[in-house]
Amino acid sequence: MDYNEQDRREERRKRRRRNQIAAYATVIVLIAIFAVGIVTGVNYLTQTAKEQDAQRQDKVNAMLGEEETIEEPDSTETVVELTPEQKLDEIVNAGIEVMPLEDKVAGLFIVTPEAITGVGTAIQAGDGTREALSTYAVGGIVYFSKNIQSEEQLKEMIDNTQLYTKYPLFIAVDEEGGSVSRVADAGLGTKVDTAQAIGATGDADNAYQAGSTIGSYLNELGFNLDFAPVADINSVEGSALGSRAYGSDAAGVIPFVTAMMQGVEDQNVTACLKHFPGIGSSTQDTHDGMATTDRTLEEFRANEFTVFQAGIDAGANMIMVGHLSAPALTGDNTPCSMSSAVVTDILRNEMGFKGVIISDALNMSAITQYYDSDEAAIMALRAGCDMLLMPEDFEKAYNGVLQAVQDGTISEERIDDSLRRIYRIKYADKIEQ
Repeated sequence: MDYNEQDRREERRKRRRRNQIAAYATVIVLIAIFAVGIVTGVNYLTQTAKEQDAQRQDKVNAMLGEEETIEEPDSTETVVELTPEQKLDEIVNAGIEVMPLEDKVAGLFIVTPEAITGVGTAIQAGDGTREALSTYAVGGIVYFSKNIQSEEQLKEMIDNTQLYTKYPLFIAVDEEGGSVSRVADAGLGTKVDTAQAIGATGDADNAYQAGSTIGSYLNELGFNLDFAPVADINSVEGSALGSRAYGSDAAGVIPFVTAMMQGVEDQNVTACLKHFPGIGSSTQDTHDGMATTDRTLEEFRANEFTVFQAGIDAGANMIMVGHLSAPALTGDNTPCSMSSAVVTDILRNEMGFKGVIISDALNMSAITQYYDSDEAAIMALRAGCDMLLMPEDFEKAYNGVLQAVQDGTISEERIDDSLRRIYRIKYADKIEQ
């Protein structure tokens, strides 16, 4: 082999080596570039992650640092405190809602025990009373002298009567003092002077003491309603009321009427003012037949009405309307107890009386000579009376009113209105004052 051939070989070997070195260098450079890229990417991602973490933490810190007041849910419901009046209304309405119509109608009557039991004279309350009250859930029982024999007998009869009834009862009596003292006349209470004698003293405190005395012994025996005081004035000479009225001057009579009423009421016995619009303006007695007056509306307003208005303003719970015929008020001879012009227009609306209006006894001749028992009862209710006292024939009166409600002559809502007024008295002690 010659020199030139050897040189060419050496030259080719050197080129191969240079090519290998260049290839190795290129690979190394590429690896280096790739490595740098990886490191840069990792650093970028790491930085980004750090920044995101920082942002999240900033948000958390911001939330924690905010001065917001987060209210916890109120665990107690807001309770609206009812007034005593509202509580009483709820009790009354709840009771009336569950009463059948028959009981509602019966609840408008105050009758003698004999009227529902059929006995001649009631001196005890046994199975007959229990059965009668189950059949006729009357609103009240009124007792007279013939029903009273002794303190023990009277208390037992009243207690049993209350025990046998489905609903609270008025246990009533006429106890004015003087000549109208059913209980005191039987020796079971302290006799007080007549209204006329008390009025003559000029000291209304004597009327309060008389009312308190009467209310005290009535309450002790079990009575809760007294048909007293008399709020009439003796406005004519020879008035049928006589000594039962405190006087003839309205202004002078007012303090005695309101004082006696308060005395009775302070012993937890309901007082009943009587006899609206004022039968002292007649010399005739409604017990015996029609009693009329020629007194004008203006005269009534200036005199008799002022006494009853004073009683209303003093908190009267019940007023009795008499059977006086007062054409100046009614327009005809209709008894005032059956006249809407008197009961509703004057007493309820004009004078603003919101309590119970009860008729005088419907067995008086002023009624029975002209009206059947059912007719009288319906007329009194339609006039605006809430309660009916002692119809001549209770069953006929009761059935008549029941039929009148069933046929729409009297609405059931009208009956409910009366019952609300009645039960506001009966349930008054069920609320906290």
